[in-house]
Amino acid sequence: MTERQLHLNAFIYPAGHHEAAWRHPDSRPDRIYDVTYYQEIGRTAEAARLDAVFFADGPALRTNVEYNAAPGLEPITLLTAIASATTHLGLIATASTTYYEPYNLARLFSSLDHISGGRAGWNIVTTGTDLAAANFGLPAHPDHAARYARAREFVAAVVALWDSWEDDAILLDRAAGRYADPDKIHRVDFAGDHLRVRGPFQSARTPQGYPVLVQAGASNDGRAFAARYAEAIFTAHQRLADAQAFYSDIKRRAHGFGRNPEHLKILPGISPFIGDTESAAKRLEREFNELTVPEYGLGQLESIAGQNLRHLPLDEPVPVELFADAGDVTDNAASRRQVVAGIVQRDRPTLRGLLHRLAGARGHRVFAGTPE
Repeated sequence: MTERQLHLNAFIYPAGHHEAAWRHPDSRPDRIYDVTYYQEIGRTAEAARLDAVFFADGPALRTNVEYNAAPGLEPITLLTAIASATTHLGLIATASTTYYEPYNLARLFSSLDHISGGRAGWNIVTTGTDLAAANFGLPAHPDHAARYARAREFVAAVVALWDSWEDDAILLDRAAGRYADPDKIHRVDFAGDHLRVRGPFQSARTPQGYPVLVQAGASNDGRAFAARYAEAIFTAHQRLADAQAFYSDIKRRAHGFGRNPEHLKILPGISPFIGDTESAAKRLEREFNELTVPEYGLGQLESIAGQNLRHLPLDEPVPVELFADAGDVTDNAASRRQVVAGIVQRDRPTLRGLLHRLAGARGHRVFAGTPE
């Protein structure tokens, strides 16, 4: 029987994952634009034998920046700097198929993979917020179906560009004066409903062939997309049964696309508070939660709930009926809404308690305890 390997990655937020982490005296929000800070994080993750570091990204400033640290630096550039400070750590950056073009994104990740010696990964997103549209001269953010239709073409075009150089296209024949064999460098001529890319690519194949493809959408379209293209999928669950159901669904879909389901890794997110004792860990979690600003948490929860919650008392139970119709998992907001609905229906928390539950990881499971 083949031995199974547990994969552990670090999802890095510049000032910490907890929404109030930047206010804690041990955090360093003053260093979120300091590249050496991230290089230190990378070296720490590598020394801990983690597989990779992962950075989220979005092409717009959040509306709630008043209460939380700004996102920091563009992740592909940042990971190139981390690559120079590490030797084997995986480097996963988020980039949007809605607000990039295939050719320039293919170049960015190809360069990161070459520079790092084959350690790059692309977290593929379609961008779920309409804040970005105006930054790119668009009158409106494309709807969910349109974004995923473009994303499918986008990934196919990018992979075709990376594959346009055969493995042995570079000759390095100094005597004959031939650097490369043009018969092994091919035009792409990709033509879809949304994208057209001629090619060929201008860079040789990378050490990996092409970067690891990662996906984090939990909608029906996101699941199908991951099952078809991704090698790893990042997901959020509160209960083991839900995580197991998600795992089975993704593996079934991958098999339906003719893939070996074992080639797709499922990576559920957790947010741990670690202490020498369980009581110390829980005390640390309380310290962070006591630093939260309700206005920020309410804004986050309202974006999940899709409704105004400002009229609700902070210290009374959240009405179950607010999340009674959590909706089908048609988009990522609906999938995260179902996670929150489950918490409300099972645990009946106060609004303040719910905000604290979500403050640590926005729907990922929070644990407090010892390393053991």
